[in-house]
Amino acid sequence: MDLPPSNESYKDVNYWNERYKTEEKYDWFKTYKDFVHLLEEHVKKSDRILMLGCGNSCLSEQMFNDGFKYIVNVDFSDIVLKKMRLKLPSMEWLTMDIKHLAFIAGSFDVVIEKGTLDALLVGEDVWHISEEGAEMMSQIVANVRHVLTPSGKFLSITFAQPHFRMPLIRKEFWDVKYETFGDGFHYFFYVAKMKQEADEDR
Repeated sequence: MDLPPSNESYKDVNYWNERYKTEEKYDWFKTYKDFVHLLEEHVKKSDRILMLGCGNSCLSEQMFNDGFKYIVNVDFSDIVLKKMRLKLPSMEWLTMDIKHLAFIAGSFDVVIEKGTLDALLVGEDVWHISEEGAEMMSQIVANVRHVLTPSGKFLSITFAQPHFRMPLIRKEFWDVKYETFGDGFHYFFYVAKMKQEADEDR
């Protein structure tokens, strides 16, 4: 893995395009086997799933092989998507900015991101998110809400601790909970639902 010249590069599609020219696969924050028990608790095999910022991660492939057959993958790098289409033609691979998701309302039962929000926020002071950063996160969450069904779920897999991440993904119509996984260093598995659906689950 080639480290960028600065953390800000993680938000730059040109950095990723160059990296993906030679890199075949990379998984952030552990692998599928480390949190599959959490996924299976919240995702059904029949769910329509959207993977945000898929990159060259093995997550979609491993989920597909495990029976999650309806997965649509989006990323802003054409380079990596061309590779992934050749490697895994059974799934959809679409060039798309997650701040501008081009799907009709209610297209998916589950939206998953693993490390994508972290990459977008890497230049931020976690204690004092900038107005621009907060607005970007609000836009992303609004996009996620739009493409989810009323009973849908947004799953966020990250190293960001709750006091940093929850204020960014919680809106008045979301109920957000989390679980941890990993040995020693803990990673976080956030589950966001519509409040109405969350109330019915209680």
